[in-house]
Amino acid sequence: MNITEYETLVVTALEDIKAKDILVIDTSRLTSLFERAIIATGDSNRQTRALARHVADKAREAGQEVLSIEGEGTGEWVLLDLGDIVVHLMQPAVRSYYNLEELWAASSARPLRPGNAAAHAA
Repeated sequence: MNITEYETLVVTALEDIKAKDILVIDTSRLTSLFERAIIATGDSNRQTRALARHVADKAREAGQEVLSIEGEGTGEWVLLDLGDIVVHLMQPAVRSYYNLEELWAASSARPLRPGNAAAHAA
């Protein structure tokens, strides 16, 4: 699976569980550790945990390895390490406070809206 297909799989899984403000950041020129950072917002601890489980399940179903899931205990900020993709699932206050978009150079970020994962892949 190439990075674009993997990215689309993750975004679609996030959209399935109604993640908000999905943002894909191409980090390939910023770090050699991973190709993409995907940031999304969940409204509650329960939703961020459900988003993490759903993304992990979809990645495994596609034959991808889930290296680590951190932060499920509180659900305020759940991080999934999928190897080439790192997913940050945050509640609104936490996302606003840490402002990862600025940290990862917003110029390489592509905001997504629910329902446009297929258009994004094109």
